[in-house]
Amino acid sequence: MHEELENFERNHVWDLVEPPPNCRPIGTKWVFKNKQGWDGCEEQSEIGSPGVSSKEGIDYEETFAPVARLEAIRILLAFAASKGFKLQQMYVKSAFLNGFIEEEVYVRQPPGFESARFPDRVYKLRKALYGLKQALRAWYARLKSFLLKSGFVMGLVDKTLFLLSRAGDTLIVQIYVDAIIFGGSSHALVSSFAEQMSREFEMSLMGELQFFLGLQIKQGPERTFVHQAKYTRDILKKFEMGDSKPMTTPMSTSTALDADEDREAVDQKEFRGMIGSLLYLTATRPDIHFAVCLCARYQVSPWTSHRQAVKRIFRYLKFTPELGLWYSSGSSLSLREFSDADHAGCRIDRKSTSGTCQLLGTSLVSWSSRKQASVSLSTTEAEYIAVASCCSQLLWMKATLSDFGLRFEKNPSSTKNPVLYSRTKHIDVRFHFLRDHYEKGDIDLIHVSSENQLADIFTKPLEFGAFVRLRGYRLKVLTMHSSRGRLRANGPASLLSWCDE
Repeated sequence: MHEELENFERNHVWDLVEPPPNCRPIGTKWVFKNKQGWDGCEEQSEIGSPGVSSKEGIDYEETFAPVARLEAIRILLAFAASKGFKLQQMYVKSAFLNGFIEEEVYVRQPPGFESARFPDRVYKLRKALYGLKQALRAWYARLKSFLLKSGFVMGLVDKTLFLLSRAGDTLIVQIYVDAIIFGGSSHALVSSFAEQMSREFEMSLMGELQFFLGLQIKQGPERTFVHQAKYTRDILKKFEMGDSKPMTTPMSTSTALDADEDREAVDQKEFRGMIGSLLYLTATRPDIHFAVCLCARYQVSPWTSHRQAVKRIFRYLKFTPELGLWYSSGSSLSLREFSDADHAGCRIDRKSTSGTCQLLGTSLVSWSSRKQASVSLSTTEAEYIAVASCCSQLLWMKATLSDFGLRFEKNPSSTKNPVLYSRTKHIDVRFHFLRDHYEKGDIDLIHVSSENQLADIFTKPLEFGAFVRLRGYRLKVLTMHSSRGRLRANGPASLLSWCDE
């Protein structure tokens, strides 16, 4: 506690003043947390202000601050691997204490550390405290201002991306609150940035990027490998599935989930906990994305059949705990996308499921499996909805990659039915949306056979052979699961690779 208060004094966070008339000071409290790090638990104490007692217009005006999307992180990893950049990471200590606040905010003295001479005084804040509604915005504004003054250019689309060009060399910085990823073509430029940040803020330099937002990252001269093997083992242990019988696919082709109200209900808290844990795992495991999203639809009233479907996903993870994303240094930086739709696949409301995925060269950086908002009257309509969603994501990726200095001509969109014609009023808008971007040269619609349609894995359960083929691996690799050191990618259509740890 003393160390934390001394940190407040060094950063000039507040001033002890007489409370002004009609002052409504916000209460403070001590918060103790054991934060799980890559190399163990680190106990930390923080003094926070209960943000729930702050009122808009009195204690804060604006709270928004941009946060990097997971797709943006994966794009950066794929881009850096292709260019041969070695990414580094750093953390800002007590980041929120660096953010200046614009509002006039008063807080009570911390419990147990009230002034003996002035017990009735309050602290007037200069900078943000943990728990304040505007703390994140204030910190982002401070860091953004510092980077722009240092010569960086902020991304036009991704406001958490900053780039610096100097003498033909490039430095890329991606921020996620107090965590910063950076790397570039010049070691001297990277080292200079690290020293510059250390002079301005109190930093923890972590060295080579290895663990970020729960993702394990292994960078090598020929590839970058992203996986969550440790997290997978942790959730298997948490839900007592570590000794379960392994399964070769996450969902059976005969599985057809519905309301199933005639069977026995299960514990909602446990079911939602399992779904939440699996949803976080889909950040590096597209092979379970469809199955997890399908089971997540039944969180309100889960029944026995739903729980059995979730347990099968865990049994599949028991069989493949070390799968992850492979980003090759030899990959090109071209954009490709795949889209597919399972017409009227939901047994409850007969809505279709859209499946899309986007690749930067051979690197899978974005994917989705989503039930459509309306009932499609035909396969054509369901396909249009899927392709339009895929095209929107591709346009965002093109705009984001333009900040990296990449420009693209026509980008192929692989669909099952590329015919462009308007059959019903329901799809007229999507038809014109696609035709407009097709004529502009933003996209190029190409037919792809079912055997090579990667998006098929995001729309419905597949039999073992098709599932393994679309996932990117031959049968003989799976039958050798007990061996180690398998780190390979089978051609341009590979989605996943094995961890070598």
